[in-house]
Amino acid sequence: MKTALVLIDIQNDYFGKGAMPLVAPGQACDNARLILDRFRQEGALVIHVRHVAQNPAATFFRPNTPGAEINEKVKPRPEEILITKHYPNSFKETALNEELQSRNITRLVICGMMTHMCVDATTRAAKDFGYNCTLIGDACATRDLEVNGQTVNAREVQTSFLAALNYYYATVKTTKQFLDNK
Repeated sequence: MKTALVLIDIQNDYFGKGAMPLVAPGQACDNARLILDRFRQEGALVIHVRHVAQNPAATFFRPNTPGAEINEKVKPRPEEILITKHYPNSFKETALNEELQSRNITRLVICGMMTHMCVDATTRAAKDFGYNCTLIGDACATRDLEVNGQTVNAREVQTSFLAALNYYYATVKTTKQFLDNK
């Protein structure tokens, strides 16, 4: 199987003083960097996906802002593919599927942010397109969510979404598991 790494939305607005900070984005980014380093060492295909808001009232990922830029730790190299998207699903109205198909990619390794939104939507769509997906759970980050006045902490959100994706949509692994068994 030909494999590609897909890094989803590891953008500055999700860090520290960004417009939409997540829980532990630095740790997830550091793990994504370890995976990225391995793919680069092997000369394998790397695709970076970044979200750019189209709505003028958007509060994060606003066009031409530092927050919309990919974090320096995983910044794309000139030979790597950069896909810009406007929806949670990285395949929707982008060239992602065409890029993968043109290179005969059948397996995706996925890392990124936010687990409950763009990582989830992209992983499910990838499976629907026939890709075999490995999701690196500790190279993803999310945030606390609220439903009906109840807060669900980020750890529970992360665990729940990874558990839902595991088995049918993806094989969920840690960074160490992936690097030790690649």
